[in-house]
Amino acid sequence: MKLSLIMPARNEAAALGPLLAEIRRLLPEAEVIVVDDGSTDGTATVAAGCGARVISHLYPKGNGAAVKTGARAATGDILVFMDADGQHRPEDIPRLLAKLEEGYDMVVGARGMQDHAGAHRGFANAVFNWLASWMVNHRVDDLTSGFRAVRAERFRRFIYLLPNSFSYPTTCTMSFFRAGFGVAYVPVSMPPRIGESHIRPFRDGVRFILIIIKIGTLYSPLKLFLPISGAFFATGTGYYTYTYLTSHRFTNMSALLFITSVLVFLIGLVSEQITMLTYKDSDQESS
Repeated sequence: MKLSLIMPARNEAAALGPLLAEIRRLLPEAEVIVVDDGSTDGTATVAAGCGARVISHLYPKGNGAAVKTGARAATGDILVFMDADGQHRPEDIPRLLAKLEEGYDMVVGARGMQDHAGAHRGFANAVFNWLASWMVNHRVDDLTSGFRAVRAERFRRFIYLLPNSFSYPTTCTMSFFRAGFGVAYVPVSMPPRIGESHIRPFRDGVRFILIIIKIGTLYSPLKLFLPISGAFFATGTGYYTYTYLTSHRFTNMSALLFITSVLVFLIGLVSEQITMLTYKDSDQESS
């Protein structure tokens, strides 16, 4: 099966040369696509000089947008996504492919806690992994890793769902689980990146909080809405018990809490049906 490596890159000229040389040594037959996401350095020149197929964005569109551009242009049956900053090691690619050959639809390179750039990112990723595991009823070892091998026709079924930002791995992973495709994890270690990170803690921290909410509403709405509904119902019951014992009456606040509980539950139920429609064509061949 033909292999395509897709590398989104923005101002990664310093790391690309040695990385592409190592990829060519290990996987000489692979199609290598570097998507230059509006770089202002020599990223495109270095990539082309190393024999990669270069696709350039006229302006920075985001990591996810670059991934989608590469996926649409790739001709391989298997797609491997990896960063161009030197954090993803080419020697780990055969391990991902070997796991994929066992019958999985996607294999993700899972980082350990020590491989995150700072304790805050490691903690945030642990929270994301726990939330995703709860949502899909399956252990998720690394929800946000961009190092993955995937069957092309499976990946392209969900390409319209992927955001243009750094959160594309989250959406991709949850989509595969929701559709019932096989996902596996292979432990990998990651050296420090070469160059400056494009992630901004405050901006992307707020974005990741929104991702948590989107995960709940897009993939398992009832798992998000049902506990909220239950909390309103329990609060209403407790408040009604208190007012009944103290003044022997049913108050407007109790009624409001009970009504809110019912409305939140119904919103979750409708959202669950809408989510099912999103994945109704996941068992059909991609065009």
